[in-house]
Amino acid sequence: MSGPLSVASSLAGGCHCGSVRLVYTSALVPADTHPRACDCSFCRMHGAAYVSDPAGALRISVADAQTLLSYRQGSEAALFRLCGRCGVLVAVTYEQDGRMYAAINAGCLDERDAFAPAVGASPQLLSREQKIGRWTQLWVPEVEWA
Repeated sequence: MSGPLSVASSLAGGCHCGSVRLVYTSALVPADTHPRACDCSFCRMHGAAYVSDPAGALRISVADAQTLLSYRQGSEAALFRLCGRCGVLVAVTYEQDGRMYAAINAGCLDERDAFAPAVGASPQLLSREQKIGRWTQLWVPEVEWA
């Protein structure tokens, strides 16, 4: 990602049925931000390409707590967050020392078409420790649940 703005803007989004809503706050300009398309089989099956800003924030609102599903795969360190009603993958999270980090599936944001073309990412080539190190550097470190 590149091209920070002088002020942060908020991008809204969520799942298809509206049970899970997101507000992603970032100073990054969507047109200059290339979502990262993970090449693992899970993300490829969902068509996921992630955006994040280590200086940003994310608020996730869930209408019914039982609606939000979590799935671990690969290194089993991260939780993929999906709507249990419509099946949309909205984000991936990782928790360390009481702090939650997240990357947002750009396809879930209302402004999804404003982003630059996705670029490939190959986390499968990284060890569990390398993945975690990458996440804590690149992902949103301020995640609020509502």
